[in-house]
Amino acid sequence: MSKANQPSIVLASASARRKELLAGLGLTFTVQPSVASEVVEERVAPEEFVTILAQRKARDVAFSLADNEDEAYLIIGSDTVVVLDGEILGKPEHEEEAFRMLSRLAGRTHTVYTGLCVIDTATGREKVGFRATNVTMRELTPDRIRRYIATGEPMDKAGAYGIQGYGATLVSHLEGDYFSVVGLPVALVSDFLEEFGVKLL
Repeated sequence: MSKANQPSIVLASASARRKELLAGLGLTFTVQPSVASEVVEERVAPEEFVTILAQRKARDVAFSLADNEDEAYLIIGSDTVVVLDGEILGKPEHEEEAFRMLSRLAGRTHTVYTGLCVIDTATGREKVGFRATNVTMRELTPDRIRRYIATGEPMDKAGAYGIQGYGATLVSHLEGDYFSVVGLPVALVSDFLEEFGVKLL
């Protein structure tokens, strides 16, 4: 497909990290954050949880653009959660919750799940998938955790840390996709876009 005939790419997320990762692929895109609910009422496995929300976000933006019949869009939706002992750890609501989360994660291995959905508005076709990455934290003293929280970085991130910032110093090692932990599985994005005729390489 020639660039002139390619659909417009829309990122259904307000996340600066996802925006940076997508821009790093050399793509031209716009950002239209989803306003869809992030509450999943039924109890589901983490991989299903993130794919449900990624799909919900992409569909929300696709619906909002439905009146633009003369324009074709590829909508990218994504969602990330941290899972420890089978429990999904979301974004902390306050500093004490961030402290409790990080204290639990310290010295242990948790799993980060990131769901991805790409929707072609011209055909209604959807591609949905996820990536799971195991992340092992270093042993952390209460003082180190407090200093990290004081940076403000944990407060808008699942599991109360960001691996691409100061949080990188808290991590011992990981097994899987680093970019998924940041918030967007870029290789999977590339695969999905290619299936819709957009080749990055």
